[in-house]
Amino acid sequence: MIERILPADVVAVDTFDDPPDATLLAEEESIVAKAIEKRRREFTTARHCARAALVRLGLPPSPILAGRLNEPLWPAGVVGTITHCPGYRGVVVAADTRITTVGIDAEPNEPLTAGVLESVALPDERVHVAELLQARPEVRWDRMLFCAKEAVYKSWFPLAQRWLDFEDAVVTMRPGSAGAATGVFDARLLVVGPRVGGRRLTGFTGRWLVEQGLILTAIVVPVAVPARPVRPHAAAGVR
Repeated sequence: MIERILPADVVAVDTFDDPPDATLLAEEESIVAKAIEKRRREFTTARHCARAALVRLGLPPSPILAGRLNEPLWPAGVVGTITHCPGYRGVVVAADTRITTVGIDAEPNEPLTAGVLESVALPDERVHVAELLQARPEVRWDRMLFCAKEAVYKSWFPLAQRWLDFEDAVVTMRPGSAGAATGVFDARLLVVGPRVGGRRLTGFTGRWLVEQGLILTAIVVPVAVPARPVRPHAAAGVR
């Protein structure tokens, strides 16, 4: 389902349940050795999807281990991201020659638990959410904000290799046309970002989708193509 808000340069694999044939590789077992059954099922299905995605990318189905903050560690030459929530597991991968970073998140299209919005949203964002809820109440914009910020963090961390708090980015959500189930969001960083392709990262633009009781968000940052030098008088047609 998430493919609807992704470009062609990435590979996505998602599922709405836990396939009975999903298993972990031996190297991955230690990561969830002490996890409760629910967490183990989510982790196992997500890794199962990740290996399927790697195969679609033309790579062998290698183990996906975890880093110091539990981020997935992808094979050399690959960027990727994983998400799971009740009723959904999804993975997106791409070659790092085409994509700089990618972040996705999934949440149920349901209100946030009381008090959570205040802990993740800046004052202006809370006003923004209230206005959107009044205009389009069928979408839980409070949960959308949380989902977008999770995608921002997942896109940020591989580039910066450091934590990004909820209050370190301000998100603006842009609904599509009336009744549309997709739209765009922008995230402006309030902290100094890393240099990417010779430029300082100042924010992200992503897309969102609401369907089948789920909110999905996705950020994909392509590799910047260096501008070709313009030859003198090229604009005038001089050869």
